[in-house]
Amino acid sequence: MQFFEQPILNSPYQHPDQHWELDPNGRPNDIIINRRRSSDLWSALPGAAATVSSDQGSMVFEETLSTSTTEFNPTAVVNELRQELDTWRALPNPTQWKVTPITQRLLQHWRKLQLDETQQIRPFFCQLEAVEAAIWLAEVAPQVGKRGRRFLSALNVANNTALQADGKPQNLSRPDLLRVAFKLATGAGKTTVMAMLIAWQALNAVRSPNSKRFSKGFLIVAPGITIRDRLRVLQPNDTDSYYTKLSLVPRDLLTDLNRAKIVITNYHAFKLRETVQVAKGTRAALEGHGEGISTIETEGQMVQRVMGDLMGMKDIVVINDEAHHCYRERPIQGDEQLSREEKEERQEARLWLSGIEALNRVQGVQIVYDLSATPFFLQGSNWPEGTLFPWVMTDFSLMDAIECGIVKLPRVPVSDNRPDGQQVIYRDLWKTIGKRMPKKAKGETRPDPQKLPIEVKTALDALYGHYEETYRLWERDGVGVPPVFIVVCNNTTNSEMLRDYIAGYTRTDENDQETVVQGALDLFRNFDDHDQKLDRPRSILIDSEALESGDEIDKSFREAHGEEIEAFRRERLQREGAAAGDISDAEILREVMNTVGRKGKLGEQVRCVVSVSMLTEGWDANNVTHIFGLRAFGSRLICEQVIGRALRRLSYDIDPESGLFQVEYADIMGIDGLNFSDQPRPAPPSPPRPVVQVHAVTPDRDALEMIFPRVEGYRVDFPKERIAVDFSAMEPYVMTPERVGATEVRMSGIIGEPHDVTLEYLQQKRMSEIGYKIASYWVTEKLRDPNQAPKMHLFNDAKRIVLQWLKSGLLECKDGTEPAQLLYRQLTDEVCDLLMAALVDRPGGDPIIRAVLDPFEPEGSTMGVNFTTSSDSRHWADERRSHVNWIVTDSNWETRFAQILDTHPDVEAYARNHNLGFEVPYLMEGEARRYWPDFLIRLRCDTPTTLIVEVKGYRGHDAMLKAQTTQNKWIPAVNRLGTYGRWAFAELRAVEDFRPDLDAAIAALLREEETA
Repeated sequence: MQFFEQPILNSPYQHPDQHWELDPNGRPNDIIINRRRSSDLWSALPGAAATVSSDQGSMVFEETLSTSTTEFNPTAVVNELRQELDTWRALPNPTQWKVTPITQRLLQHWRKLQLDETQQIRPFFCQLEAVEAAIWLAEVAPQVGKRGRRFLSALNVANNTALQADGKPQNLSRPDLLRVAFKLATGAGKTTVMAMLIAWQALNAVRSPNSKRFSKGFLIVAPGITIRDRLRVLQPNDTDSYYTKLSLVPRDLLTDLNRAKIVITNYHAFKLRETVQVAKGTRAALEGHGEGISTIETEGQMVQRVMGDLMGMKDIVVINDEAHHCYRERPIQGDEQLSREEKEERQEARLWLSGIEALNRVQGVQIVYDLSATPFFLQGSNWPEGTLFPWVMTDFSLMDAIECGIVKLPRVPVSDNRPDGQQVIYRDLWKTIGKRMPKKAKGETRPDPQKLPIEVKTALDALYGHYEETYRLWERDGVGVPPVFIVVCNNTTNSEMLRDYIAGYTRTDENDQETVVQGALDLFRNFDDHDQKLDRPRSILIDSEALESGDEIDKSFREAHGEEIEAFRRERLQREGAAAGDISDAEILREVMNTVGRKGKLGEQVRCVVSVSMLTEGWDANNVTHIFGLRAFGSRLICEQVIGRALRRLSYDIDPESGLFQVEYADIMGIDGLNFSDQPRPAPPSPPRPVVQVHAVTPDRDALEMIFPRVEGYRVDFPKERIAVDFSAMEPYVMTPERVGATEVRMSGIIGEPHDVTLEYLQQKRMSEIGYKIASYWVTEKLRDPNQAPKMHLFNDAKRIVLQWLKSGLLECKDGTEPAQLLYRQLTDEVCDLLMAALVDRPGGDPIIRAVLDPFEPEGSTMGVNFTTSSDSRHWADERRSHVNWIVTDSNWETRFAQILDTHPDVEAYARNHNLGFEVPYLMEGEARRYWPDFLIRLRCDTPTTLIVEVKGYRGHDAMLKAQTTQNKWIPAVNRLGTYGRWAFAELRAVEDFRPDLDAAIAALLREEETA
């Protein structure tokens, strides 16, 4: 993402291309700055100039949207129409406006409202511009000759080309369905624009009943039930009607406005329904061997059901909200490869558009007004994804809304303290952790919420720390509702994991006892300090797709969230009593979702919303302050839509000193708007490499055979009374941002004040609390007898050992990491595993760890080496030192090390662990893994001695865990067996010269043999 310093405009009510400065006499001059209007926050569409064809008198738009005969880019139309509107708007005499008296009255009223400082929310410039564009195209353009015809012709061509059915061109003079689109950023007030369009059309139709240009019948189509319910404010008789609440219509005209007929629906209503429910067997019996019976309603019946009070009216006006879901895919030749999501999006778009076309055939549609923050073609449309609809007439982008201050300023990570210095990990977290997240739950098994990737936990802690500060500030200032933290996931499995980790959950132990696991983020917990479920959940999980279609909630979803639904049901019944009626689960959850942040409503005190896929469009909570994205955001459109969920302002109060809105911020992690696919690259042919056979040379070199135990795991022989530990062989446990994720993140936007998020709030956790929780986990999950019963009598010893380790200096927290992060389940597992390896039978005694060998193949040998390779990195071993003919290496320094072993006087035989099968089991982030050391070396000494050697340049956290496990678990456990001789481990890191460290390791082993 690119960030630019740009000034905020003086007022959201002024022209977005105007900046004010004073002339030498102190009078303001408005300077028109020509900016491309197709820009948005994340990237800009390809631009192109418009050319005027003199013979046709219509515009041809280059690039972006193409057919074999016509090319479109609506940016040129938008810019030219804006210039026409500027000229028209500046006409001083209303009689020159070429509009009806009612339109003139409304325009004067709205422009007066813009200057009325007593009005709580005045019409924004972008809102008035969209309505003025609709008015100019309908009333002015037909009267201004060629200038107006150019725009009308461009609209006709755009609609005919992009909406053609099955590749058949329609009438180019006027399309069967005329659509006009207005691009208005999220938070810019599309509902207000709809109200203004309805008022303009309806009042003109009432005052001029014989006019064919206006209508008092309106069908408003929404993408889901949430928006449908919210749009009731467009009904003139609604208690919260925008016409009166925002003073959009003069009082003397409100009576006429009540004559408008408005039906609000969601596009799902266009689907043809069953008129009679017939069982499958009954249907088969009725049909017999004849033709099938039809129980699906006809197109006319569907229109009658949807239209309701509008039936019988001609030439109604259709208004599409979130209209980017309404289009017809572009016909192409050949087979199409579409994903499931693309097929679903295409079917939904076709259903929406086909429903309006059916309405046009049955009753007639005068015009369709499309409103959307992102009027782009989607995936599966066969148009380039992100291409603007060619019938877009005004463009007020997210960048414009941010500059004007009518939405919150989004801040995203721009830098962090990870050592690579390149990737800002929390900008697009999914790239780092996506492959480690579960795809979906299998059967009854649900993934463990404590096993979320560590980077996810660190990012949540970092963003939550800033949320907590915001919460305290709002609480201090008496805002009345809490700020809201949104988490956006890719599927139900991951969303449930996040919800459980954040808010807490119950689990059943081996004794069928139900216990509560408290949520990791205190303010979002759904359980109190006594592990009792809160009557009003602070964190909720929302499946927008299930709620928006109007269908019943999926059974598994309902069961998973039954307690939350019942809690909200009780609260609603308590508030409304019998008036609440028979409330469905879907209605309860929709009301909760729709009322987040609204005082006195069910969703009033919701603090965290975990969303499956994406929160529904039109969700208008204005107290969202933080968004955490945990999914792939494959398109700019999705990024802008998700970010838009946080951009609605909490307050539109004007600061009396500056005359501007107060600055409000939204902090966003995990959503990167720049998701450009890699360009295809040619794959030049490469000649095949020579292939060699790597094998054990038998029987000639059988004396050099290397035999090793195949260790499957470890077990511990616990003393009966108490446990002790020897820290002398333990390495420091180092936590860094590279290990756990960035701990210091700079959040910044294109404008506004940046700020840093850290893990400082974790410092509140005391070391004794951390030690107690680690010891509890160690005893309950690790210190178990052969019958798997936890050794609870060892808790005091375990707590003592953990606290001793925490204070021993073996824990190093660097670059902003905090000891409290050890409570992440994966790190707790690692610490407990390291402490298990340090257990001894008594102070100063022997380790108590034992090896568990593979029961089917307890030992391995170089005798089994036999494979082919084309690798160039290989060494022809000395036949006197290696049982295997070739030593295959991974680096130049491994090759140099093999050369050293060929001539070292203390080396009897050696083998490279490549396809040898020698493994060391170890634990990392709570998961069992396998470590393959580099070399096995048998030494020349009386006691059979094998040295395991790891040659390493860079040493990360995983290398420490491997070395500690090998040194403190595998080696003592195998030596205790007594059947494979003596084993030791050495890690050589001086890649420029391994010989000194190798000599030192061998000399130490030889001295031990002499003193034994």
